[in-house]
Amino acid sequence: MELLLLAIYSFFVWLIFFKFKWLPWNTVSQVIVVTIPVIGITALILILNVVAPSSHDVRVINYVVPVVPRVTGRVTEVPIEPNRPIKKDDVLFKIDPVPFELEVQAAEANLVMLRAKLLTAEANQRTLGEQLKAGTGQVEAINAKLGLLRLRLKQFKELAKSGAGNKFDFEQAQAEVAELDGQLASSVAGAAQVKEKLAAKTAEGEQDEVAQVKAQIAQAESQLANAKWRLDQTVYYAPANGTVVSLALRPGSVASIMVTQPVMTFVEDEQWILAVYHQNEVRSVKPGQEAEIAMKMYPGRIIKCQVDSIMWATAQGQLPIGGASTSAGVAPIPPNALAVRLLVDAKDKDLFLASGAHGAGAIYTDEGHMLHIIRKVVIRVGSKLDWLILKLH
Repeated sequence: MELLLLAIYSFFVWLIFFKFKWLPWNTVSQVIVVTIPVIGITALILILNVVAPSSHDVRVINYVVPVVPRVTGRVTEVPIEPNRPIKKDDVLFKIDPVPFELEVQAAEANLVMLRAKLLTAEANQRTLGEQLKAGTGQVEAINAKLGLLRLRLKQFKELAKSGAGNKFDFEQAQAEVAELDGQLASSVAGAAQVKEKLAAKTAEGEQDEVAQVKAQIAQAESQLANAKWRLDQTVYYAPANGTVVSLALRPGSVASIMVTQPVMTFVEDEQWILAVYHQNEVRSVKPGQEAEIAMKMYPGRIIKCQVDSIMWATAQGQLPIGGASTSAGVAPIPPNALAVRLLVDAKDKDLFLASGAHGAGAIYTDEGHMLHIIRKVVIRVGSKLDWLILKLH
């Protein structure tokens, strides 16, 4: 653009000083003729970089997902090919499900056994209640019988002293009382033991044995859910629309849950278009402003965009404290620079842009609308130059 302006300026100088000779061509006019374009173009560029800042570092970035299986197993099927479009929820690969089906069956059998054990524990609790009732009734009956025998023992004793009774009857009554005392003590101990078992309850009021079995059932249900989840993970689906690259998985190989060993790389179709600017160039940039980009993969084509946001954080803003230095990423933002995210207008929404595509662009701020046309001309001339392939072989 500067060369074009200089050419136009030179044409008018030729007309004024050489063609029509309206002004003399002397030392003063020569200095003025040289000074005007230097000052004018310098001022124009400085103002243009504020009202319509340009960037020669426009990048296309895609989300890249390293695919790592959630379970380890032998791969039985890989129904996809690398570098081919894939829809969301398409099957990427399958793992042999037999070991995981066996885990589910074992967990289900364990759960059935514990539920039967719970029924037994609840039946035991009801049996203890009946035993307590029977033991209480037995104690009451022995007490009543014991009271009667003690009365008879007293009568036999008095009869024996007076000589009117048989001493053998008195001794037999003593033996029966002693026997009933022993039965009473046994019955009281048995009832106390049953009461103690019934009194052993949790904070929720459940009997300990029942509560323990219920806890085991809850654990078994969790194990069954985990086994079913692991079985579901034997089929891995595409997380979004995209493309698989770096496919290192084949049927018969073992897919591992090692995070450091992804079996493939999934590149999502969703893209970010970032224009990198020096920090002092974005002071007038705001969301919603018009922007244009020219990508080298489409020479001569101008892609209309608008500003989405400014990324106010970069790798240079991370200072490791008490740990190792963190990586700045595969394509870090240069020092003293900020990235502006651009959204492609609906007209070019379906235009294919390869991940890693590079180009140039400009943002048209809310100021200096008359100068925007100059930046637009510069962008268009630059896009035409992308047709040139400058190499010697």
